Amino acid sequence: MSRRPVNPSRRLGDGGSIPFVASIQSKSQNSPLLSIGLVIVGAILLIGYCYSNSGGASGGIKDVKLEGGASCSLEVLQALPILKKAYGDSMHKVLHVGPDSCSVVSSLLEEGDTEAWGIEPYELDDVGAKCKNLVRKGIVRVADIKFSLPYRAKSFSLVIVSDALDYLSPRYLNKTLPELVRVSADGVVIFTGYPGQQKTRGEEVAKFGRPAKLRSSSWWIRFFVQISLDENDTAGKKYEQASTKKAYKPACQVFHLKSYP
Repeated sequence: MSRRPVNPSRRLGDGGSIPFVASIQSKSQNSPLLSIGLVIVGAILLIGYCYSNSGGASGGIKDVKLEGGASCSLEVLQALPILKKAYGDSMHKVLHVGPDSCSVVSSLLEEGDTEAWGIEPYELDDVGAKCKNLVRKGIVRVADIKFSLPYRAKSFSLVIVSDALDYLSPRYLNKTLPELVRVSADGVVIFTGYPGQQKTRGEEVAKFGRPAKLRSSSWWIRFFVQISLDENDTAGKKYEQASTKKAYKPACQVFHLKSYP
């Protein structure tokens, strides 16, 4: 024999009232301040939740955690306000070099007072209409950075490179880094991963031809000296000061190089 479903309204009606609800009603009638107290507590909890999600009243930048091979280009997007503080007017004409260049260039162009171009070192697959439009207009180019860049000396006030250098051996870095410095007028900013950061090797090899080689800061500093490139200590200090003021902790290593005289 099948059982018929219980009608909720009938169950409530048969009992007259639910004992728990009746108890609450009784207590609320005896203590009218209880309802007011619950409303106040709820309001406090709601304000605290909104405050924590907004990053606090100081307007700090949220940290970006790079997991599973996430791109340092995401770090560049987060660091744009910090870079503006450190470089000021040098942010008016920027070249970004690295994967996801379309995203970085789009964000820079939205600033209104910044001219931006990009170089994607690898073939673009499954990109959106916005990126295709930037490529069609020549704002973003697909180019192999192991060879000479298609720009004159000091074509850009600032060059920002993210991730791309991690996939080059020292043999090619010897040529690529001086080229990035050559086309800059006020410096080069390098965003690179920390050694030990997790990477998805299968996806890397499929897209970039080899897994990333994440090097230590001491390795990079020795390499800069080896190929006669000077670090920009002034810009580096300004970047650190702006990061501290904004309570911003970079998830990638950041290096600042001077342009050629």
